[in-house]
Amino acid sequence: MPSFDIVSEVDLSEAENAIQNVTREISTRYDFKGSKSSVEMKDGVITIFADDDLKLRQMHEILQGNMQKRGIEPGSLDYQKEEPAAGQSVRQRVLIKQGIDKELGKKIVKAIKGGKFKVQAAIQGDSLRITGKKRDDLQEVIAFVKGMKLEQPMQYQNFRD
Repeated sequence: MPSFDIVSEVDLSEAENAIQNVTREISTRYDFKGSKSSVEMKDGVITIFADDDLKLRQMHEILQGNMQKRGIEPGSLDYQKEEPAAGQSVRQRVLIKQGIDKELGKKIVKAIKGGKFKVQAAIQGDSLRITGKKRDDLQEVIAFVKGMKLEQPMQYQNFRD
């Protein structure tokens, strides 16, 4: 019986490479000359240190650009609330979304069942398993989920006949 998995994963080694590119770009840019702005990543959490709000916004653009170059979509970055740091500087944490949480999983399963597709959808931890009798039904579900405009990027893996 054909099946596939819907997952939402980010390659953390690619994210680490993007962070290194951001650090390199900040060190060479003229508008960051003499600035104490920096970016670091630990355990899937990116921490941005900036001198002020303007530099923080610029670092967001640099980060998103470098992440996209590495194949990581901006929807997989979850920006947390800005925190004041020493003096005028600000700090912001950015979480990298890994996996599909229960609420989003339930929403996708409900939409698939409401679409009257001839498939079964099951939540398996932080992924969804879609099973059907025909390959065409599964391909219709993939097109349907892509058209749902979810805030988190999805990947379709493990397609089996």
